[in-house]
Amino acid sequence: MLALSSKAFMRSSPAAARRWASTATDKDSFKVVVVGAGSGGLTVANQIYNRFKSAGKALNEGDIAILDAAEYHYYQPGWTLVGAGLKKKDETRRRLDSLIPPTLAHIPENVKAFDPKTSSVTTTSGRKINYESLVVATGLQTNWSAIPGLEKALADSASGVSSIYSYNTCDKVWRDVDALRSGKAIFTQPAGVIKCAGAPQKIMWMAWDRFQRTKRGDTVSVDFYTGTPSMFGVKKYSDALEALRKERGVGGHFQHNLVSVNADAHKATFKTPDGDVDVDYTLLHVSPPMGPLDVFKGSPIADQAGWVSVDQATLRHTNPEYGNVWALGDCSSLPTSKTAAAVTAQAPVLTENLFSVVDTGKVSGAAYDGYTSCPLLTGYGQLLLAEFKYGLEPKESFASYLGDQSVPRAAYYYLKKDFFPWVYWNYMVKGTWFGSKGFIRPDFK
Repeated sequence: MLALSSKAFMRSSPAAARRWASTATDKDSFKVVVVGAGSGGLTVANQIYNRFKSAGKALNEGDIAILDAAEYHYYQPGWTLVGAGLKKKDETRRRLDSLIPPTLAHIPENVKAFDPKTSSVTTTSGRKINYESLVVATGLQTNWSAIPGLEKALADSASGVSSIYSYNTCDKVWRDVDALRSGKAIFTQPAGVIKCAGAPQKIMWMAWDRFQRTKRGDTVSVDFYTGTPSMFGVKKYSDALEALRKERGVGGHFQHNLVSVNADAHKATFKTPDGDVDVDYTLLHVSPPMGPLDVFKGSPIADQAGWVSVDQATLRHTNPEYGNVWALGDCSSLPTSKTAAAVTAQAPVLTENLFSVVDTGKVSGAAYDGYTSCPLLTGYGQLLLAEFKYGLEPKESFASYLGDQSVPRAAYYYLKKDFFPWVYWNYMVKGTWFGSKGFIRPDFK
């Protein structure tokens, strides 16, 4: 009777189920440890559990641990929609513990050190966690302080400075765009690696369209200042966006990297090949520089740049001595654009290879081809769907049905606005969405 009541109690309350399994989180050794509970971490942890189960070799509940001290999990692609006035920002976050099923042990701590030689990690509290397999999915960090004056400007409601790159500031973008009646609107993109390299201009195009629709197009000028040499890294899409920029009269200032902000004077300073340039602004949208987490500085699992060094096909660590270490997503050294779409292609490959190594001692035939995607909003009701792989080569899913994906279309817009958020919360973070493969797990045989 007690056993029956306990099971009923666990079914009736997911939180109770997690407490019931609290002994799992008290363990110091796990079959699999996943560091990070962002898009990559949640997706791959669930896929690993499901893969072993589908093979008839199910792991016990609590054999897989997720380490992350965050209180909330964020759907970061949604912040562009918030900045465009299409979503409320509270729609883009949920409590992390509500997303972790009882099959997985959640340790609400972050890692401060990796020791692959002893197959262990040390948490910020000093707790040592041992693993048989390690998956690193920590994401990257946003370096707000790297631009003097930026943090002060973002905190000032009257500064005209905003950014879609954080939960705390994404709604300020919409307020600033909606309030602007005249002047100069500047949108920046840094040189170097960032999350979703198309996002800095997504919000620019949405603001431009908003100005046109509300009869402010003649009183507000829009300029794109980017530290990169072109509109986009893939030539096909870059050419289309450059043509769009010229057609719409948007200023293009390439190899202009934002280095400081003076909110009091409403001036932005850019570093160029010819020296620093000061630019006046009325509205300034900043995409800040980003990079690897500090925890990877000098870490044995990271390369010299600070990214977790993995084979670009198998996602297994490049050092043969660390064959039980894997990584995916933004923290990895994979030479592709860092997006949630990339995770949908990386997670099944990592899962299959990890399972194969545990089961047979060898990686499988599963190989990641660098697939990633940037659903690039170009206005309300239109979106250019960039999909590509290693070598910046287009790899489009819908071209044979809907035509050239460098042409903005309404169908792609509604994927971004409505379908992708729905599928993310209901399937992706549960490990049952496989991106361009839909709901069907890829068969790598």
